[in-house]
Amino acid sequence: MKKLNVFIFRKYIVNLCILGLVILVGVAALVGVNFSTRNSAETSTSQGAIYQGDTSSKKISLMINVYWGTEYLGDMLKTLEEKNAKVTFFVGGVWAADNEQLLVDMAERGHEIGNHAYSHKDHDKLTKESSKKEISTTHNLVRSMIAKDMNLFAPPSGAYNSQTVEVAKELGYKTIMWTRDTIDWRDQNTETIYKRAVNNAKGGDFVLMHPTACTRDALGKIIDTLSSQGFELVTVSDNLSGLSA
Repeated sequence: MKKLNVFIFRKYIVNLCILGLVILVGVAALVGVNFSTRNSAETSTSQGAIYQGDTSSKKISLMINVYWGTEYLGDMLKTLEEKNAKVTFFVGGVWAADNEQLLVDMAERGHEIGNHAYSHKDHDKLTKESSKKEISTTHNLVRSMIAKDMNLFAPPSGAYNSQTVEVAKELGYKTIMWTRDTIDWRDQNTETIYKRAVNNAKGGDFVLMHPTACTRDALGKIIDTLSSQGFELVTVSDNLSGLSA
């Protein structure tokens, strides 16, 4: 009987801990805590990939990864123009192949175009040659459309290793990650996306987002809030310009 009581007590404690963890995660999601934001004590690079720009500045970069969500991009471009804000669009090759006019429009409006590889594959699992092909095929395709060379590469799903960075460098690219992630592809809540983008904002931040309905709806408020706090919305390259090579 004593052993049974001990077992029941331990099971109760375990269940209580699990419940507490579930509540903590739920509250965090509700208030927009971003578990993907890097700790300020961490360095701005890892294995050669870059996670933030000029931290001594008041520059913040919105980086929008595009493989889908085409139907929301027109409204997002309109908001960016109204707010006089520039962003970096990292485009997938398969998307660019089907949306040339929209890609040209992005570039003509002064937004930066970055490389997001041809298909959405994890580059930490690819051979060197496959990784190179994914990046170079997209590079050549986009250049044929906008007559500009890209030099920033955002690995799909943020999956990369030292080989990925090496391949990108050989092709003339810097590998770009993010400082904070809105996780808008998963959490379809406008207020949550807004809070993840602006809470505890710091100069040099790279804010990752995608073309979703909720991100479209949050974009204007994100820009207004960051601007009211004295931040300037710039492209990733502009954000990097103040750093030593």
